[in-house]
Amino acid sequence: MSAAADPKVDWRQRPEGGGRFALWLIRTYAQYCGRSLARILLLPITLYFFFKRVPERRASLAFLSRVLGRPAGWRDCARHIHAFASTILDRVFLLSGQFRGFDIDVQGLEGLHAHLDMGRGVLMLGSHLGSFEVLRVLSLRRPDVTVRVVLDVKHNPAITSLLAELNPAVAATVIDAGQDGMSIVMQIKEALEQGALVTLLADRAAPNEPQLRLPFLGEPAPFPRAPWQIAATLGVPISLCFGLYLGGNRYRLVFERFSDGLHFARKDRDAGLRDIMARYAAYLEQMARAYPYNWFNFYDFWQAPRPDSARTEP
Repeated sequence: MSAAADPKVDWRQRPEGGGRFALWLIRTYAQYCGRSLARILLLPITLYFFFKRVPERRASLAFLSRVLGRPAGWRDCARHIHAFASTILDRVFLLSGQFRGFDIDVQGLEGLHAHLDMGRGVLMLGSHLGSFEVLRVLSLRRPDVTVRVVLDVKHNPAITSLLAELNPAVAATVIDAGQDGMSIVMQIKEALEQGALVTLLADRAAPNEPQLRLPFLGEPAPFPRAPWQIAATLGVPISLCFGLYLGGNRYRLVFERFSDGLHFARKDRDAGLRDIMARYAAYLEQMARAYPYNWFNFYDFWQAPRPDSARTEP
C-alpha cells in the first residue's frame, strides 16, 4: 500500500482537508449566494470526500465503529463527512464575524469569565472535535478580550490564506507554531500578559515531538506534551473549549474551567503532567462519545509507535 493510502501514515503527510481551490469555491459561493444556497455545495463535497479520500473514509469508519460500539456503515460515514463539510462552509461566516443566522448555545461561560476577571490571560486548549472557529462568537460577550490563535502556518496554507482574506486583523494576531519552541513560548507569554485568550489544539501529536500515550476510547493514543509543558512553565489558567456542530445552523460552544494554573515541584513535574493530560484525554473521550460526528481527525488516531518516533511514555 502506498504511503498516501496507508491509514497509519503521519497525519502531517495527508493533504489539507479543505484545499485552496475548495475553500475558494466555498467562500465565493457563500459570499455571493448566502449560507442557505451555499449549503447545496455540501452534497458534492461530501460525495467527493467519501469516494476520493479513501484513507479518510477508512479512518472515519474505524473511529465511528469504535465510538458507537457497533460496525459503522456508509450512512454513518457520510453523516460524519457532511458535518465536517458544514463546518468548513461556516468558517467563511464565522471568521468574518457574521454570526447572524447561527443559533449558538454557550455553556460554561461563567468559569471562563472567572478566569478572565483574574486580570490575566487564559490558555484555551481545544481539539479537532468540532469547529474551533465558533470561539469567535465570544467577541459578542467579551469584546474587551483579544483571541490569539497558535497555528502552524506552513502546514495550514489554505486556512491561513482564507483567514487573511476574510479577516486581516485576526490573521495578524496568529502565533505561528512553525517557529522554534522558545519563540512560540515567548509570544504566548507576551500575549497572556496582555490579557489575551491564547488558543492551542492539544489532541494531535506529531512523530517528532514529545508525547504521552494515554487511554482513549479503549486503547492508548498519543497526545502532545508541548501544550501542557507551556502551561506548566507559564503557570496560567487553563480552560477547555469545544465548538460543537449540532446540524443546520446550530452550534454548542462549551467552556470547561480546567485549571487555575499548573504549579509542580521539579520532582513532581512528570507525574503532574501525566495526571493533567490523562484528565484532558478522559474529558475529550467523554465529549467524543457525546458528539461522535464532530470528530475531525480523519486519520488513525491510535497509530502504533514507529521506530523513528519521539520518546513516548506508557
